[in-house]
Amino acid sequence: MKDHKVESNKIADDLEPVSMYQMFARMFVALAKEVVDEFGEKGEEAIKRGVWKFGEERGKDIARRAHARGQKNDSDNYLVSYDMDRSDEFESVDSYGDGYVEQLFTRCVFASEFQKLGMEKYGMLYCEMIDPSIAYGFNPKLKCIHQKHFFTDNVCTFCFKMEEGE
Repeated sequence: MKDHKVESNKIADDLEPVSMYQMFARMFVALAKEVVDEFGEKGEEAIKRGVWKFGEERGKDIARRAHARGQKNDSDNYLVSYDMDRSDEFESVDSYGDGYVEQLFTRCVFASEFQKLGMEKYGMLYCEMIDPSIAYGFNPKLKCIHQKHFFTDNVCTFCFKMEEGE
């Protein structure tokens, strides 16, 4: 019998691929729902702490990336040193000002997946914590103001602003 080899990382051409972003969102809400269902409010707080720690570590890595480029960890260098590619599953416009950067997202795969699954409640545990924690890890003086959210406004807005004196 002849050996038949199949490339294991290739999906059939007639199937729609599922991105790693979609998989991450699905995994997050599945885990968050189980923890919250089992432990209630304490579970919600644990999930938030876990997201914060994850985000803070990412922020520290982003600061290291900025430093490797010879840049300060300030608002001007935050997004350009970011660790996550912006695939076409995200759409945003960045606007820079003196000591701040604003983002307007009109598409977010995480929010879309959370909504498709009817899991906005659990998705919010991620969305509320992740950007402020990444900014804090990057620089404790960089504050994240998250004014609009996909679940209520159909867009997401962020302002990353250095505290006065920075």
